[in-house]
Amino acid sequence: MSKNTLAISLIWLTLAGVILYLVDNIQNPNKLNQLGETSTVVLKRGLDGHYRSEALINGEKVNVLVDTGATGVAISQSIADKLNLKSLDAIRTNTANGDSVGYMVRLESVKMGGVTARDVAAMIAPGLDGDVLLGMSFLGRMDVRLFKGEMTIKQVED
Repeated sequence: MSKNTLAISLIWLTLAGVILYLVDNIQNPNKLNQLGETSTVVLKRGLDGHYRSEALINGEKVNVLVDTGATGVAISQSIADKLNLKSLDAIRTNTANGDSVGYMVRLESVKMGGVTARDVAAMIAPGLDGDVLLGMSFLGRMDVRLFKGEMTIKQVED
């Protein structure tokens, strides 16, 4: 391979990397290092209208989709395996995608920025692909407000 071809290939790879980085930051604007450690987290809405973020579940970084319409926290089987979660009981669930079976678990902690909840009920949903759905078993412990494309989640003291 000539030096010219190598240089052009490097330029294209760099350009592709920059574009991928920019697209990811636009689609997923709420990275852990940007959320801070205060007791209030402000999430920006993605271009698709959803609120996505990085969070720590049992100390492991995962991508979450904040879902105020979900009863609990739903975790895909691949993320459950990554977190080494063991199910407590199998239950029948009724989701937007129809009836399914899920497996109940307890999460030691869920942390987004400085907002933390301990001993959170969750369900391993084998049919779930992608992100963790962060529902009301976490959000119900917080003061959650939506205004002008931002979701504010504030830690509430017991």
